[in-house]
This record gives sequence, structure tokens and C-alpha cells, in this order.
Amino acid sequence: MKGYSRKLSAAMIIAMALVCPVHAQWWQGGTVRLPDPVTFVNQIELGDLKVATAWLDAGLPPDFMGSRIGSGLMIGAWEGNIEMMRLFLSRGGSLELRNANGETALALASWRGHTAAVKWLVERGARLNASGKHWSPLHYAVFGGHEATTDYLLAQGADIEARTPNGSSVLMMAVYEGHEALVRKLVDRGARRDVRNDWGDGAMEWAMRNNQLGIARLVGNPEEFKLAASKPRDSWGQPQASLPMTAELDALLQTRKALIERGMSTEVVDRRIAAERVLQLRERLDRNLPQRAATLEVTAKRGSPGEQSVRVIRSGTPANTGDKQFNVPPPTYFGKPKMPPPPAMRSY
Repeated sequence: MKGYSRKLSAAMIIAMALVCPVHAQWWQGGTVRLPDPVTFVNQIELGDLKVATAWLDAGLPPDFMGSRIGSGLMIGAWEGNIEMMRLFLSRGGSLELRNANGETALALASWRGHTAAVKWLVERGARLNASGKHWSPLHYAVFGGHEATTDYLLAQGADIEARTPNGSSVLMMAVYEGHEALVRKLVDRGARRDVRNDWGDGAMEWAMRNNQLGIARLVGNPEEFKLAASKPRDSWGQPQASLPMTAELDALLQTRKALIERGMSTEVVDRRIAAERVLQLRERLDRNLPQRAATLEVTAKRGSPGEQSVRVIRSGTPANTGDKQFNVPPPTYFGKPKMPPPPAMRSY
């Protein structure tokens, strides 16, 4: 019981910090104190242009990074606050700066579905696409289920075939979150349905794993869907839409519960919960591919010794991946075979 009381007390402290930040009204003019990262985020989230202007006038770097989300421009994008973005951009803030999670202001605005903010950033030169494998603004818009933002990004030239660090496509993000309307939209626009990430998973696997049969029909042809539907449900693995509980998420959920019990708004904490959920998803999808076991497949015919072949099959690798096959020398081969180096000998 005491442990629960301490947990509830901690949740209430977090709740008060979220709803009524202790620094919210700390400056009434006069001498300006430059903020620490926590104070910076609290004030910029509140949209306090007066305080932000005073800090910048006093020498605060325009790309100063807060304790979460990122720079003033990023926080403005996250909140959909165009005037805040305008202030920091006018003072030299970078449109292409990335936070600790590799997110730009455009990615954050896309994630929240702030289409007006997305348009404002794109019109001022924010990059829609990045070279290599990165979570793109389009990935975030689709993951969040924001159709209007997705439409705008695609109309401006966002790469519909962009890949995350582990090779997951934009279409796969829509499938993962169960956004059927967006899946249909992306397929109609020509998104590839046969993409597989570094784990060997594709859109069909994710749809069947989460029992999204309507989506599975969209991402495969009739024959593929029929074959997939004929397999036992257990063969697709456990659904992965749910994410494990973390200490941060548990504290946020306790905070939300306490706010509801007191009839207070949960808007701010809901945004934190959403952010924590995406961070967990990124950690799951972006983690390194583990080493997989390999099997050596040898084929031979008793009457045709010259047709023998050897193939390496890696566990979890889909069929027809183009593994190189090696012809085995016939039994009449008289060359000197290569032998492995002898192990080190030790005298006792």
C-alpha cells in the first residue's frame, strides 16, 4: 500500500509539472535568465513568444536543444505553432537540425498531423527526403494516420518508397498501425507491396500477424491472399501492435489516471504517451538484425553425379532470394582439395 501511495504521489508531481510547469510565469520583465533545457521546453510548449524573444535577445542560441523534443523550431513544429517556428527561423534556427532521435522539425509536424505547419516548413525549404535509410516525414504522417498530411507530402514529392533504417517501407508503417484507408491510398499510388525489411517481414506478414484480413487483401494479389489465409493463424507469429511497458510509460499512464480522477485535462500527457510509444516502436524496428543460423542444402542424383549442387539457406530468409548456388565437382575430380588449416597442437 505504501508503495502504491508513493507511486501515486510521484504521478501527481509529474501531473502538476505537465499541467502547471513551475517556470510558467517566472519572468515578468527585467533581467533575463537564460533557461536550462527543462525550463526551455516548458515555456516553448506553452507558446510563450515573449519569453522566447527575450531569451534570444539575451544570447540564447537559436538551435538550443531542450530536454525533450528538441530545438525551439522543433517544439513549435510539434505544437503546430507557426509563429514560434517563425521566430526561431528568423533568428537562424536550422530547418535540417535533427534531435537525439534523428527527427527534423518537418518530421515532428508530420507526426502530429499539423498540415499547415508542414506546408509552412516545406515552403521555406525543409527537405522532404533524406539520402539513405531514415524515418522520413512521410513515414511519420502515415504512422500517425494523418491522411491530409500524407496527401500534401506526396503531392510535394515525398518518396513513397522511403525506407527506415531496418528497411521498412511507408506502406508497411500503414499496415503496422492498421490504417486501411492509407494502405489503399498508397497502393493506388503505386507503392511496392513486395518490400521486405531486414527481418524478412513484409506488408503481408504484418497484416496476417495482426489479423488484418482487409489490409492483407490490399497488399497481395488474390493468389497470395488465398495462400496466406490458408495457413494456420499461429504460423504468422504473435501480434506485435502492443508494446512492452517501460518505467517512463508506466509513470505517464499513472499521471493520466490521476488527472482523469481530478477532472483535469490529459492533452499534454497524451502527447507524451504518444511520443513514448513511437520511441519504443523505433527501437524495436531499428535494432540490429541478429545473426541467423544457416543451413547447407546439398542436392544430388544417383544417376547424374554431375548435376550436384550446394546452396546456403539462412534462417528467416524468404524463398527465392537469389542465394548463389555452387556446383559440386563430379566424383571423377582428381584435383587437390582445399583443407582447413590444422588446429594448434599443445604438448602435455
